[in-house]
Amino acid sequence: MSWLLAHTGASLCQPVQLSDWRNLLAVIWDFLRLSLFSLGGGNTLLSEYHHIAVDQYCWLSSRQFADLYALAEAAPGPSSMLVGLLGMGAAVQEGPLWGLLSGLGAEVAILLPSTLVMVAAALSWNRLRNSPWRIAVERGLGPITLGILFAVGLKILRISDHDTPAYAVSLVVCVLMLRTKISPLWFMAVAGLLGGLGLVNR
Repeated sequence: MSWLLAHTGASLCQPVQLSDWRNLLAVIWDFLRLSLFSLGGGNTLLSEYHHIAVDQYCWLSSRQFADLYALAEAAPGPSSMLVGLLGMGAAVQEGPLWGLLSGLGAEVAILLPSTLVMVAAALSWNRLRNSPWRIAVERGLGPITLGILFAVGLKILRISDHDTPAYAVSLVVCVLMLRTKISPLWFMAVAGLLGGLGLVNR
């Protein structure tokens, strides 16, 4: 029954057209609000990005989202550049100008508030170097951020791995990352080769 409801809901989901200024502003507002919760970097918001792009606005499928995430991670730069790609992908069907405007708006929305907060915190944080509050906050945020990143890793597994070989590759990479000092670039290269040869399908 849940399978039927999920597929019925997916068929009724219509992509939001960002050629309407009100829709574009609503999307930018969503990313502005999320910006203040990006503890530990942009990847900590990945589940919410997926919810917005796939479930709420129906811009992308889970597979397309996983592809954009892989592209954002492989490219040099901050992981939050995924938001710009999501915004661009959401509106590019309306034309290249709308795609560029949407991507730029989403990227600025996700970066600007958190950047301003971090600048303000950095300027005042030094004054609290002997305060017990500073020590408590620093010790408390560490486990929270690690927990969020662990949840993000599970989310990536769920949206990108859909067969036994893919799960096996993910497990092997996870173990090797934790036990060795091999560069992640080698893992990306091998996984890309396996996918290119058709040995791993998503």
